[in-house]
Amino acid sequence: MKRPRIVVVGSSNTDMVVKSRRIPAPGETVTGGTFVLAPGGKGANQAVAAARLGAEVTFVARVGADAFGDQAIAGYTRDGILVDLIARDEAHATGVALILVDDRGENAISVASGANHAMTPEDISRAAERIRAADVLVLQLETPLPAVTRAAEIAAGAGVTVILDPAPAPDEPLPEELLRHVTCIKPNETEAERLTGVPVRDEAGARAAAARLLDSGPRCAIITLGAKGALLAEAGGMSLVPTIEIQATDSTAAGDAFTGALACGLGSGMPLPDAVRLASLAGALTATRMGAQPSLPTRSELHQFCRDRGMGSLTTHLRF
Repeated sequence: MKRPRIVVVGSSNTDMVVKSRRIPAPGETVTGGTFVLAPGGKGANQAVAAARLGAEVTFVARVGADAFGDQAIAGYTRDGILVDLIARDEAHATGVALILVDDRGENAISVASGANHAMTPEDISRAAERIRAADVLVLQLETPLPAVTRAAEIAAGAGVTVILDPAPAPDEPLPEELLRHVTCIKPNETEAERLTGVPVRDEAGARAAAARLLDSGPRCAIITLGAKGALLAEAGGMSLVPTIEIQATDSTAAGDAFTGALACGLGSGMPLPDAVRLASLAGALTATRMGAQPSLPTRSELHQFCRDRGMGSLTTHLRF
């Protein structure tokens, strides 16, 4: 089976994570936490997620000419990611995320974007050949919209599947010139509500929001609903794809694991409902571990996780 070629355009951060019994209220100090320093950034997490599942991944990004940038590129190289299209920025530092995680695995994140916000359409144009040759292009919103839109335009023009993870959700509506190039948009409940104005409190709300997302241009909408699973919406109908019950440790990169696995599944020819199911399992496994990229599973780990739950056939498509 063909090894999928995936291009991820997005952010690269260094995550500074503190896990404590609860997330402090404004003005409050909570002591006794555990500190972890780890590579992160939504784009980087999704690139690593797909690479560990066996895809050929190119990461298009900007990092600072600093120690955090050096460490990030070294880590991507160890995971087999192609890093020749990562720019080193002399004027801006590598992005940093400060992450607080509580005992339930919930998190609060503050980001200093640094070099991520210096990405330009010219950076994307330099990657055009690689994007056109890909099976799947993965995008998020931690880099400037003009660069994201240019990447989607190039991919759509070449018939490449475009997955947009609209996080962080913008304050303004996403531009039509971006959405019309998106194959599949994948928000969580909060992002879906912000993008559509439809309250997403239950499955009915998710269905109404998904219908509005489809009307905006994408051919597919997947709204992740945490422990309730994911709602898959296409022109032919909607279905709730269940997940499994887990004891969450840290949900920081669960959504990114979902996106990376979804891209890997679609890029390898997996039917969309199966790819969503696989992505849900990858997200669930990731949420049982601490950290962003350190928590992302390898193909063998995800295969074992599926087999332990009687779902081993889902990973057969990932044997490239």
